[in-house]
Amino acid sequence: MGEPVPVDVVAFDPVLEAGTKSTLFACPEVSLTAPGAAPRVVVMTVDQVGRPELDVLRTVRDTTARPDVVLVAGELAPDGALHAIAAGARGLLRRREADVTRLSRAVLAASRGDCTLPPDLLDRLLERSGAGGRAGGRSDGDAGPWAAGLSDRERSVLRLVADGHETNEIAKQLCYSPRTVTSVVHDITQRFRLRNRAHAVAYALRVGLL
Repeated sequence: MGEPVPVDVVAFDPVLEAGTKSTLFACPEVSLTAPGAAPRVVVMTVDQVGRPELDVLRTVRDTTARPDVVLVAGELAPDGALHAIAAGARGLLRRREADVTRLSRAVLAASRGDCTLPPDLLDRLLERSGAGGRAGGRSDGDAGPWAAGLSDRERSVLRLVADGHETNEIAKQLCYSPRTVTSVVHDITQRFRLRNRAHAVAYALRVGLL
């Protein structure tokens, strides 16, 4: 095991802040930063995802350290999730689901540059996309190369990436080799000129293909 990931907590409510820190204390893979120290990941805990929360999220991302952000929200609807991703969130969790295991997984995924979302939220976004909806608020003419879509295999891999699974875990669940999983992600990022796995997940969601 490597060094713990340095994490800070941002919350509008001191009770929520204390509860989030208490959960993080039980995660051996992370460590809470001392005052004034630069975090690698910030866990932001809110009741809902609105303009004030998104403004704070952008402010956190724009600090000198440019930490990745895991947003834990009391309510998390598809539109709010997309706005949070567009504002720079790497991970999204509902507060009632943010136990030690899921929160630590989201934090560790964010520290690797990956993006996590609740599986049922992904399903709702996929349903909207499959029904011809515009999950990202864009028309088909604005989707650029994404208009060509993703294959079923690519969707399956990206969904597990979004749920915070690592390459070996994805390979095991889908009965692929780790090399195949790596190749699928590489092909997606190269084909659509994306920076990394998190960018692929976020952008696919924004244009309504995942």
